[in-house]
Amino acid sequence: MKPNKMLRTLQYVTAYLIAVVGLYPIFLMIYSSFKSNIDILKNPLSLPKSLDFASYGLLLDKLPYFQYMGNSAIVSVTSVLLIMCFGALASFYIARYPFRWNGALFFYFLIGMMIPVKLGIVPLFLLMKQLSIINTLWSVILLYAAIGMPLSVLILTGFFRTLPKELEEAAKLDGCSDIKTLWHIMLPLMRPAMGTVMIINFITAWNDFFFPLIFLQEESKKTIPVGMLTLFGQYSTEWNVLFAGLALSSLPMLVLFLFASRQFMEGMTAGAIK
Repeated sequence: MKPNKMLRTLQYVTAYLIAVVGLYPIFLMIYSSFKSNIDILKNPLSLPKSLDFASYGLLLDKLPYFQYMGNSAIVSVTSVLLIMCFGALASFYIARYPFRWNGALFFYFLIGMMIPVKLGIVPLFLLMKQLSIINTLWSVILLYAAIGMPLSVLILTGFFRTLPKELEEAAKLDGCSDIKTLWHIMLPLMRPAMGTVMIINFITAWNDFFFPLIFLQEESKKTIPVGMLTLFGQYSTEWNVLFAGLALSSLPMLVLFLFASRQFMEGMTAGAIK
């Protein structure tokens, strides 16, 4: 066997092994949701004997699950839209309008990636209280928008700088304003970057447990990670119901990634080949 072919075979085998290791917990979660709690405790790794949907019924009886999912959807979608809107505007300004403090402004956004936000939880709580948005979805929406902005500006600014300036000059000759140039010319070419920003920030907001636990106390305002905390009992836990809730909560992320995976991969690999 030729060395190049052996190397290629080794690469494929390694990739398949990594894929199996990464996907196995997902399959374990899904097929455990069709087992009874006793079967999970006795044989946690065994396959279910039959497809039993009782755990999903118990989930909907015990929790207002779809209300939690609706709250998570509102928080995630709204925060992502704010990040993409304001992140695109800031990145376009930094990348296309050189001025004296351009580098300092860009570095100011990057500082947000260096400082752990959770260290400022007490000042953040007092700020939200002064704004009278404690125990509202806006408290976590604005927080996720602020957390996701630095990385989004970093990604989008790099993409804007790779686009030729002749496109903007041609648009201005046709009478387009800066906003129209951004909306009609630049953003359609930025789909890989926008897809990357969308997926990263949606997953962050959808899966976060810490901030909703702090800022959302009412049962009707809880998101899925916090709402499912009630399934953990002091002496026992219904694992099949918990796995059913986890399986349902992962569906929106899987659907989003399937639709935006192409843009995400292009966004992650852009600039690797010149």
